Amino acid sequence: MVGSLVATAFWAMLPAYVPNNAAVLAGGGRPIDGGRTWDGRRVLGDGKTWRGTAVGTLVGVLLALGLNAVNAPLSSALGFSLPTFPLHAAVALAFGAMVGDIGASFIKRRSGRERGAAFPGLDQLDFVVGSLLLAFLVAGDWFLSTFTPGVLAVILVITPLLHVGTNVIAFKIGAKDEPW
Repeated sequence: MVGSLVATAFWAMLPAYVPNNAAVLAGGGRPIDGGRTWDGRRVLGDGKTWRGTAVGTLVGVLLALGLNAVNAPLSSALGFSLPTFPLHAAVALAFGAMVGDIGASFIKRRSGRERGAAFPGLDQLDFVVGSLLLAFLVAGDWFLSTFTPGVLAVILVITPLLHVGTNVIAFKIGAKDEPW
């Protein structure tokens, strides 16, 4: 039971977990805020680009479609059903993750934090809130059948652990400038 709950939570969030990493790999591009400032601080900063947002969203959607392709044999092998992703839910999860991260950048700039500065809690859950909220708004029935209270609880526990762990690894191998 616990194993299936953890597997379902991880599987359901994969299209939201991957987009921000893909956006970083897309590298550069025109900043969403166009360099504009508000109260003397950048609105978002150079790290939030149109290209990164588009690539991140596309990668998340393609991942969801790939997961759909392997779902039936994997579910059969595991002995329990993993969720499939209708296209509108896949887009909502991936784009919602990007929007959540963009919102966190806005909050960070308003609080005086520079790009890359740590903001515990917000850094680990911004994309989760964005993806889940948009998925609920766009694909409510699918969301309610997939993200049960148990699955949501697991997501809130494993996501910060995964986030911290993967960032430390990326820092140690030189893929990130800071370990958060």
